Amino acid sequence: MVKRIIGSAVRAVLMAFLVAIPSLVLPGTSSDTAQMAALVAMVAAVVTFAEYNSEYPTFLEFRNAPPFNRLRFLALFFCVWFASLLVLSDMRDPTLPPTLLETMARGAESVLDFPYSPVRLMSIALAGLPGWFDVAFGTRIASLLLSVSMIALLLFWIHARFIFWPIRKSAFNFWINLPLFDPTSGRDVLFRLKRDAHFNLALGFLLPFLIPALLRFWVDTFDASMLAVPETLIWVLCAWAFLPLTLMMRGIALFRVAALIEEKRRRAYAQEDDLQLV
Repeated sequence: MVKRIIGSAVRAVLMAFLVAIPSLVLPGTSSDTAQMAALVAMVAAVVTFAEYNSEYPTFLEFRNAPPFNRLRFLALFFCVWFASLLVLSDMRDPTLPPTLLETMARGAESVLDFPYSPVRLMSIALAGLPGWFDVAFGTRIASLLLSVSMIALLLFWIHARFIFWPIRKSAFNFWINLPLFDPTSGRDVLFRLKRDAHFNLALGFLLPFLIPALLRFWVDTFDASMLAVPETLIWVLCAWAFLPLTLMMRGIALFRVAALIEEKRRRAYAQEDDLQLV
């Protein structure tokens, strides 16, 4: 119990720190923005502590199947951290040589910014912001964040495909790791798992293309100046890069769980056939 409380407290502190990163890194943050960030960080910490300290699951999926949630947290952490540092570097003297992070962002932009790519669509959406906003700067941030998400997705796919996730160290508890999925309702559990996996993968693939369109609609319809605020821009770009990642990771995980159930059924049927032959 003590170990669970300490682990929950550490996770809560890390989540609060993640939420507060833009306010801590960027200079000149207004008091209202700092208070809002502190409130959101406190709520995130309380929710995280309550979820991991509870013996029974509530809503967080794959709670006891690392590194699913750890990879998601690290991906979001690096997205927020890198975006905040890039915004900070844009505020310094332009005559100074580029930092390593800026060089990485330019390299990612050169690879990912091609016609009809999600990065190009995001740059088109950002072009509708006020004239003083640097679209090229926003495109570089988007390219780096998308690279982080793609690396995290690749790492999870490798782990799930070749390192026997999630049963490498212990048995997979369906109820604890999928608390919102009722295996007794509806059609066969394998059909529903594969259907949900296909839906998550398809939506995760489409979101990087859909979010810039929604953002462009917002810019053309409502007040666009608020999106040029550094903190708002950071969270919008992080959401654009992170939401598709978490959906595609969930799709891969559901496919893996379905494969485990299918294999267990195959072994059970084989054992029944052997018993009938005897």
